[in-house]
Amino acid sequence: MQVDDTLLSKLEKLSYLKVSDDKRSEIIAQLDEMIAFVDNLSELNTDGVSDNFAMTDASTTLRDDTPSCNTQINDDIITHAPRSADHFFIVDKIIE
Repeated sequence: MQVDDTLLSKLEKLSYLKVSDDKRSEIIAQLDEMIAFVDNLSELNTDGVSDNFAMTDASTTLRDDTPSCNTQINDDIITHAPRSADHFFIVDKIIE
């Protein structure tokens, strides 16, 4: 997959981000590097490797699942939304 200006424009539209003109070539190069890295990973032979393979036998430390409700956090988050109503984010339809 090759990242070009058309694909970057589509990614801008979908992510609601704007990449300045002086950064476009740098972003395209970085995205190309990321895709090349993932392509290299897809070439690895994983036959015979268990689906739950881990580098260590130590299990993940769990925390107590204690429910809590701090509505101030919700209010702080929603204040950063460009549009909201009744504590919900309002977004444009993006399905093409």
